[in-house]
Amino acid sequence: MSADLFATLVALTLVFGALTLGALVWWAISASHNRRVQRRLLPESEVANDIDIGTSNPVLQGIASRGKAIEGVLDSEGASARLMIQAGWRSTTSRLVFYVLQGLTPLLLLIGAGALWSVAPERLTAKPLLLVLVALMALMLGLLLPSMVRSRRAKARQARLRAEVPLFIHTLVLLFESGLSTRQAFSSLVREGRGVLKELGREVEVLLRQLEAGADMADALTKLADTLDVADLSTVLLLLRQVDRYGGEVKEPLLDTLQVIEDRREMDLREKVNLISGRMTVVMVLFFFPALIIFVAGPSWISLIRALGAIGK
Repeated sequence: MSADLFATLVALTLVFGALTLGALVWWAISASHNRRVQRRLLPESEVANDIDIGTSNPVLQGIASRGKAIEGVLDSEGASARLMIQAGWRSTTSRLVFYVLQGLTPLLLLIGAGALWSVAPERLTAKPLLLVLVALMALMLGLLLPSMVRSRRAKARQARLRAEVPLFIHTLVLLFESGLSTRQAFSSLVREGRGVLKELGREVEVLLRQLEAGADMADALTKLADTLDVADLSTVLLLLRQVDRYGGEVKEPLLDTLQVIEDRREMDLREKVNLISGRMTVVMVLFFFPALIIFVAGPSWISLIRALGAIGK
């Protein structure tokens, strides 16, 4: 590949990146201007598709708008809002960061791919088709990477929520035994148990705010269980919903639910132990037994070979 062609590719990459960045800034400014016009001319209830991200920066607003548009294309099943809550990203700041990254990551990866391509060996830069494939892969990765990070974050937080369920049940049993109602028990749990139940404490605090705003207890518990999508926690919340709506004893059902959860976890732990035992057997057969045979039978085999060699002489 000649030096002129190499310089041309580098220049085209830089120009493409600059044009894309300029278009993004222009879209950000125009989107911010359109939102201001809508807020001034239309009632607040009629302003649609506006992103409440807690910032007046027009550039960030525009980038976040593009990020939400990309998310709308990728989220065909409408699970984005639920994943946000499962990941713990309820605040406007966290949503701002996610949408900005969703809007910027494809551009940054495209620029990065162009920069890497510009310093690639000549045998690679001489293949335009490979350049197109690299650009497409960078674009696809940039589009999917923020959603993948959010999904992993949501799964990790669901695991932490699941781990806090037994302690959550024990705490509720103690609070109910002291004569508190469901709402009073939740309020006491937020005030005094927030440091112990870090993830569940945040969710219960949000639940209390909804109840103080006038939401129905049964509906709020059902919505929380469906949103978090943690099987053990959903069982407890639906049990509290039934007790709040129909009344009845709550201590024994909670303890029975705790016993079922512990039995289920014990079975899962036994299954994991069995899998680990099988894997360790394979490791021992492949690596430990040959070394043991060499260590135990090696000296005798060496002595036997030497004796046979002496007899042959």
